[in-house]
Amino acid sequence: MHLDQPLSDKEFNELDQFLLSDRTADDCMAMDSLHGFLTALVIGPEEVPLAEWLPHVWGADDNATPTFKNDKEYERIVGLIARFMNEIAITFEVAPKEYEPLFCEHEWEGKPVLDGEAWAWGFSEGMALRAEAWEPIYAAPVAPLLRPIYLLGAEEIEEEELVLVDTPIKTHKLTIEMEAAIPEIHKFWQPLRKSAVKTVQREEPKVGRNDPCSCGSGKKFKKCCGASEGED
Repeated sequence: MHLDQPLSDKEFNELDQFLLSDRTADDCMAMDSLHGFLTALVIGPEEVPLAEWLPHVWGADDNATPTFKNDKEYERIVGLIARFMNEIAITFEVAPKEYEPLFCEHEWEGKPVLDGEAWAWGFSEGMALRAEAWEPIYAAPVAPLLRPIYLLGAEEIEEEELVLVDTPIKTHKLTIEMEAAIPEIHKFWQPLRKSAVKTVQREEPKVGRNDPCSCGSGKKFKKCCGASEGED
């Protein structure tokens, strides 16, 4: 299984059915919320290790891990989720204008409308994993772009804000605004994004080759413990 291969329709449906199955918790992410969650992780300020974010896919409870038939099935499902995430990452890297959020679509009064609430909730969950790291964006010119994500995805909004999301048409409008905002949010974090791999700092200054060897022999480092380095 190659991480750079996008999910086929069959694999997409396989993952979708698993996430919605009785073997997962009631609050396990579905494909739309998972897509939002993974998008936040891909474009956000810091890389988050899979071991940290994966449990949040299964649900809020610490015991929400699905019942897998065996290790092979676990590896299969986690592999599909990892490829789903990598597909998002590759799109932003190669062709960001082609990125499309995974929104629900339904009819209202005979017209097709988009509903991005589940996607926005997933994105918000992804932001929450690095809430402190996300703080600088709220003081940046792009800060207003986060508003539709907040209105659609927050667990609770202010009472006076409820009027902004009380019809499918208003939700549809916010969903369209949110889709337009994602590339700009990605552009904001792109030059600032930090790796999950931390650089190990040397606590003691490096010994120079002409300095006394730290082993206490009295010899210069290059004539003692550093002799092997000089042989390279």
